[in-house]
Amino acid sequence: MGKYILRRLIIALASLLGISLILFVLLALAPGDPFGELASNANIPPEVQAALRAKFGIDDPILVRYLRWLVAMLQGDWGFSFASRIDVDQLILQRVPTTLFVVGSSQLLALAIALPVGVYAARRPYSIFDQIAGTFAFIGFSLPTFFTGLLLILIFSVNLGWLPFVYRVDIAATGWHWYWEYFKQAIMPIAVLGLFQAASYTRYVRSAVLDVIRLDYVTTARAKGLDESKVIVKHVVRNALIPVVTLVALQMPSVFGGAIVTEQIFRIPGIGSLLITAILANDTPVIMAVTFVFACLVVVFNLLADIIYGWLDPRISYR
Repeated sequence: MGKYILRRLIIALASLLGISLILFVLLALAPGDPFGELASNANIPPEVQAALRAKFGIDDPILVRYLRWLVAMLQGDWGFSFASRIDVDQLILQRVPTTLFVVGSSQLLALAIALPVGVYAARRPYSIFDQIAGTFAFIGFSLPTFFTGLLLILIFSVNLGWLPFVYRVDIAATGWHWYWEYFKQAIMPIAVLGLFQAASYTRYVRSAVLDVIRLDYVTTARAKGLDESKVIVKHVVRNALIPVVTLVALQMPSVFGGAIVTEQIFRIPGIGSLLITAILANDTPVIMAVTFVFACLVVVFNLLADIIYGWLDPRISYR
């Protein structure tokens, strides 16, 4: 187990190194200049502009700039934001907890809906419940998150006035009232992401359970007189979750991509909105850092999926 995790960590680090090189080269070759505003500002002398470019190494070769960025990043220096005028790591540390809270809660909501609905639909295929669940799942992953987000705002914020549609960090409350207000403003973005993912997961859970529930060892377990709930939980669901775990791990890029759109709709001060702001301001250090953080999160989730495989299926050996 330990050797397997160590080997996977080495592969993950090599993957992140390659991803960082590709991201850096693409951003370096992209049109635009982080000091473009300075060049158009007549109040800044040309010698000051040249000194700033030399200080940050803007005109150095791409490979030299990448190696400098990599060494600085490994030392904890992720660069300086030209737009926000603060260190990039401070910006990211301010935004990552909010994004992880919204994305993590939405995934828990999606699994909490998809697992029971998918399992029950698979136990009664082509029943009325299965047809209704399939219809709602089809509608759920057909509607984009920006549409459902605006729809929920229109219903619950504009018409009913139950929930705030702007995500605020500076809530003027203390104690349990603060937690309640924070929970209220997070309901809609979590629901938008969670229901969208739940629609996709439900179909996969149903399909995986249908494949497993007809196997011989399930029939043998029932023939031994085991309780039906134990057969479903221990013998069916546990093995059916293996492809679902793979799906959840591979869906992480799209989840974070959807979080970027959702954060823009609800004005959530997360890492996704930070990325959009950095792109609009051509803030290359922030863009590089945020995209690299997204890559790290995806690699970590895939590593966790590989480890969970062995817990779900004892036939998988860590060699």
